[in-house]
Amino acid sequence: MAADSEWELLTLRGLSGTDETASEFTGTLVIHRTGSAEPVEQVRVRIKRSMLEEMSTTLQRLLTRSTQFKR
Repeated sequence: MAADSEWELLTLRGLSGTDETASEFTGTLVIHRTGSAEPVEQVRVRIKRSMLEEMSTTLQRLLTRSTQFKR
C-alpha cells in the first residue's frame, strides 16, 4: 500500500445513539493522510451496534497481546 493512500485515524468524536437500546450510532471520524501536509479531515459516520461489538472484541484481543498495554 502506498503511503499516499494510507490514512491515520486520530479519533472518533461524538459517538452517540438515540438511546441506550440504539442499533446505530453516529459520530465523526477525524483522520489525516499519512505523510501529508494537508489538514485533518472530518468524516461523519454511522456505525451499527454489531460493528462496534466486533471492533471491541478485536481491539481487546489485540491490546491483550500487545506487550506494552497495561490495564
